[in-house]
Amino acid sequence: MPVQMSTPAPAARLPTQIWYLAWNEAAERFSYYGMTSILTLHLVRNLRLGESQAISGYQYFVFAVYLTPILGALLSDALWGRYRTILWLSFGYVAGHATIALWEGQAGLMVGLALIAVGAGGIKPCASAFAADQVPAGDDRAVERVYNLYYWMINLGSFASTLVIPWLFDAYGPRVAFGVPGLAMALALLVFWVGRGRYIRKPPAVAVRAAAVAAGTAPPVRLGVQGTVKAVGWIALVFAPVTAFWALYFQYGSAWTLQADKMDRVVAGFEISTGQVQTLNALLVLTLIPLFTLVIYPAVVRAGVAVTPLRKMSVGMFVAGLSFVAAAWAEGLVQGGGHPHVAWQLPQYVAMGIGEVLVSVTALEFAYTQAPPQLKSLVMGLWYLTISAGSLLAAVVAGLNRWHGVGYYHFYAWLMLGAAVLFLAVALAYRATRRPAARSAA
Repeated sequence: MPVQMSTPAPAARLPTQIWYLAWNEAAERFSYYGMTSILTLHLVRNLRLGESQAISGYQYFVFAVYLTPILGALLSDALWGRYRTILWLSFGYVAGHATIALWEGQAGLMVGLALIAVGAGGIKPCASAFAADQVPAGDDRAVERVYNLYYWMINLGSFASTLVIPWLFDAYGPRVAFGVPGLAMALALLVFWVGRGRYIRKPPAVAVRAAAVAAGTAPPVRLGVQGTVKAVGWIALVFAPVTAFWALYFQYGSAWTLQADKMDRVVAGFEISTGQVQTLNALLVLTLIPLFTLVIYPAVVRAGVAVTPLRKMSVGMFVAGLSFVAAAWAEGLVQGGGHPHVAWQLPQYVAMGIGEVLVSVTALEFAYTQAPPQLKSLVMGLWYLTISAGSLLAAVVAGLNRWHGVGYYHFYAWLMLGAAVLFLAVALAYRATRRPAARSAA
């Protein structure tokens, strides 16, 4: 489809309250990624689990974290609204970190992880939708800017935590290393609460419907349900193949971390911690988001090609598969009996970073703009459900312990290729219902 080459209007400044949410997100992600950066190593080194068990345990936790967004979405859309859902579930999130830090052993870890799964997962669909709620209705460019900022802050928190927490883990042990993320989550809650007077708070969907019925302005239920089911069904169909992307993505915190543990990690005369290698993910995404937004996307548009969400996601799916091709090569070097340098992991991190920018960042914008107005949190919950399903798949594969070494990585590379082809087919069939006519979704 030809692109209209008119000069865009200058971008308006983002609402002030966005910055409270952005820093809240950075602190919350510091707490989450700081804890997960050492979780697999803690399971292996301190709880004496085997590598396959540790990978499986890590992925089951991620599965739980991304399953509970459905609960958070239902609480938000049916009862509390987004603001109160984020606020109340954040208290349980802080309690989970405190439990892990203070209650040593496997039982304390399981209780703490359960609380974090409910807290971190429950606020996810609400936090991303709540940020976009602060933007004037119909301003798609501002929504895109909000999600670019939102995702940049996520990776700022991730970068800082994966740099600091693994060092604390090696130097001071698990109690301190798990305690600091708890303090970060308490700070996130405080920042969110301080901004309370500035937020736009949309009421729950159930309350909006009840008010419309009372005022006699509600549309017939039958037609509304039909339209909603069709819209949500198409969005779910788009999301389904992305499950494979998430089966690959979070393995930088499990399989890739254990791979790095067997490699030479001396850089410029200093040996970096195994968990600190994960810093590459956040550092690359922090660099790639502005690179794509300011350089690559405009260059593609100038070449006469429309840059649309589903096109970006389609390319990202194929690129993500290359990360496991590169990981298989690195694993071959490890199995060859030598002690290869951890720099061999850089290509797999670069490929996955590009895939993340094209798939995950874009999907937040796609989900919010394409969702029915009163079900945005629910659609965000569906998006996180794909992450949960991908993590479950990775946990089951690790638990079966059927593929090892290079074959393990080849399995995921082929899985990703098949999913990318399927996604491309769905993207070509999809027709946007909520975007301006000049910008199709596929």
